[in-house]
Amino acid sequence: MHPLFRSALRAGLVLAGLSLAMSAWAQAWPSRPIRYVVPFSPGGVSDATARIVAEGLSQRLGQPVVIENKPGVSGILGTQSVARADPDGYTIMGGTITTHAVNPFFYKKLGYDPVKDFVAVNLVGTVSNVLVVANDSKFHSVEQIVAALKARPGGLTFGTAGPGSSQQLSGQLFQSVTGTQLQQISYKGGASAMTDLIGGQIDLVFETVAAARPMLDGKRVRALGVTSTHALPSLPGVPPLADQGLKGFEMQSWQGIFAPAGTPKAIVDRLGNEIAAVVANPAVQQRLRTLGVEPEGKTAAAFAAFQRSEVAKWGKIIQAAGVVPE
Repeated sequence: MHPLFRSALRAGLVLAGLSLAMSAWAQAWPSRPIRYVVPFSPGGVSDATARIVAEGLSQRLGQPVVIENKPGVSGILGTQSVARADPDGYTIMGGTITTHAVNPFFYKKLGYDPVKDFVAVNLVGTVSNVLVVANDSKFHSVEQIVAALKARPGGLTFGTAGPGSSQQLSGQLFQSVTGTQLQQISYKGGASAMTDLIGGQIDLVFETVAAARPMLDGKRVRALGVTSTHALPSLPGVPPLADQGLKGFEMQSWQGIFAPAGTPKAIVDRLGNEIAAVVANPAVQQRLRTLGVEPEGKTAAAFAAFQRSEVAKWGKIIQAAGVVPE
C-alpha cells in the first residue's frame, strides 16, 4: 500500500472514530441535571419564559433543568458566567436582545462577546411593546406626539428600564424614524416608569404588552400603537406604529437560548430540536402568549442568522444616535 494512501486511510479512521465517539457522547447526554441561567431577577418575562421552557425540556430529556437566576447590570453578570462555563451541554442560558445584541454598544468592558462566546440554540419567541400614555393625556394619536416634538424638539419625556432595554430601544427607533428628539428618563425597572407615567411625571412609555396589560385593563393608561409590524391579537384595535406614518418601524425584543461557544454541535442540535418541540406544544404557546411572548422555536442556524442581523440593525441605530459606551 502506498504510504500516502496509508496515511490518508489512518487519518480517515481516526476521524471516523472521533465522529462515532462524539455521536455516542451526544446520545448519552444528558446524564445529569442541566443548569439554565437567567441573567435577570425572578418574576420577569425572561424568568417566566425560562421556567415554562425548562419544565417541558426536563420532561423531554429525562433530566432536571434547573433555573439559576444571576441578575445584575443589564444581564451582564449572568451572561459572563455562562460565557466562561464548560461547553459540555450542561449549562445553557436565556438570552435577550439586551444581553446578546445591544449591550456591546452601551458598555465598554462587557467581559464577553455576544456572538463569538456563544452558540445560538433556539429562538423561543419575540416580545412586542406598546406605546402608552396616561389615560388623561392630551395625546390621542401618534401623529399628535410627532407634531408636538416637531414643534418643540426634546419637549416630551419617555421612561425606560435603562440602557439596552426594549423601552429604550423602542424610543430610540421612534426618534430615528420620525426625525424627532425625546428626553429619556431611566428607571431601575419598567414598573417605576409606569407609575410616573400615570402620575404625570413623564409623557409616554414603550412598555411590553404583558407589563402594560393591568394598567390598560384598569383604564389608567391608553394604548396608541404597537411596535410589531402587525396588529396583535392580545391588543385588538391597536394598530402598529408602522401603519401610522412610521414606515419601517419594527421593534421586537426576544427570548432565546444560548450555550457556551464550543458546545458540541450534536448536543446543540438536539437541544434546539427538543426546545422547538416544547415551544410547538399548544399549551406552552398559550402560556407564552399570556406573557406577551409570541412563540417562534427557531433552531440553531436560523437563530444565529437572526441574532447577527439584530446586532447589525441596532448597532447602526444606537451609534447614529451618538450613544457612547460607558
